[in-house]
Amino acid sequence: MSTEYTVTETLDVKGESCPMPVVKTKGAIDGLSDDEVLEVIATDSGSMSDIAGWAEATSGVELLDQQDEGDVFKHYVRKTQ
Repeated sequence: MSTEYTVTETLDVKGESCPMPVVKTKGAIDGLSDDEVLEVIATDSGSMSDIAGWAEATSGVELLDQQDEGDVFKHYVRKTQ
């Protein structure tokens, strides 16, 4: 995973549980232009595997990084096409 990126937009899905972090991430990514980066901030620990799995199975997106900060989980997703 790359650590060199600039966040274009931040999506706050704190308090949301599966599947909403992924659903809202998809919606936000759809609104970005190619090469823009979405930061997703979640409190659902399942978002770590859910967003990683979604990114791996979805063409046009690249998971750049994930950070577990205890109670908060951050995900960085780049739109690639």
